[in-house]
Amino acid sequence: MPHLQVNQVDLFYTDEGSGKETIVFSHGLLWSQKMFRDQIDFLKKYYRVIAYDHRGQGQSEVTPGPYDMDLLAADALALIGHISDRPVHFVGLSMGGFVGMRLAARHPEKIKSLILLETSANPEPVENLPKYKMLNGIVKWLGVIPPVAQSVMKIMFAQSWLENPKNKSAIQTWTKELQSNNKTITRSVEAVIYRKGVEEEIRSIQCPTMILVGDEDVATKPEKAKFIQMSIPNAKLHMIPGAGHSSSIEKPDEVNRMIADWMCQF
Repeated sequence: MPHLQVNQVDLFYTDEGSGKETIVFSHGLLWSQKMFRDQIDFLKKYYRVIAYDHRGQGQSEVTPGPYDMDLLAADALALIGHISDRPVHFVGLSMGGFVGMRLAARHPEKIKSLILLETSANPEPVENLPKYKMLNGIVKWLGVIPPVAQSVMKIMFAQSWLENPKNKSAIQTWTKELQSNNKTITRSVEAVIYRKGVEEEIRSIQCPTMILVGDEDVATKPEKAKFIQMSIPNAKLHMIPGAGHSSSIEKPDEVNRMIADWMCQF
């Protein structure tokens, strides 16, 4: 799979399928492009599908910190400029959504449409900071040890999904993925928990925008999605029953269908 040197970082990305339209997937904190495997496999039959790892995560290079959302957005902008000479459809989940909103507001010529999953235009809620700082402090010293992974899984996934016996194997897989993070993941965590809001910026977004959110998302609650919908002209909002903060994993068929339906207009 290809790597790309842009913006003074080596980024890992996958490039599958072909078609008139290009879709770029941008993952959430603590994960990698793997969280979109179901979407890639479904959509690559009709479109060119790119999925990349943020700097410091997945198989991309870990550079010295600090990181912030502007840096990660600059990485994505450089990647898009390299892989496509036409505007792309940008799909961002959580942290990937923070990046997507910045791109659509600041570089409208690069983004043909925007799909946001489980994300927020606001800074991290103050009430979340003590817990997140504590967990991040443990990771900085000990890595993602099992008690930390268990706490994070409850943030990342719907309670109903975690309690469903049918998901036992998937839960084990994604718990291992969490635990595979290096201690340097704390740089990415800090970029998320100390991020600046883009509440005013997103009002300038003109591209077609669809927002998806799990009705059991506790990390970026559904009212955050509603705020984005009300701020971006003509944005569409869909709630996904039984999904938490990782709907691409929890409810892949529903997410695939919504993205496929969305893409039919282009």
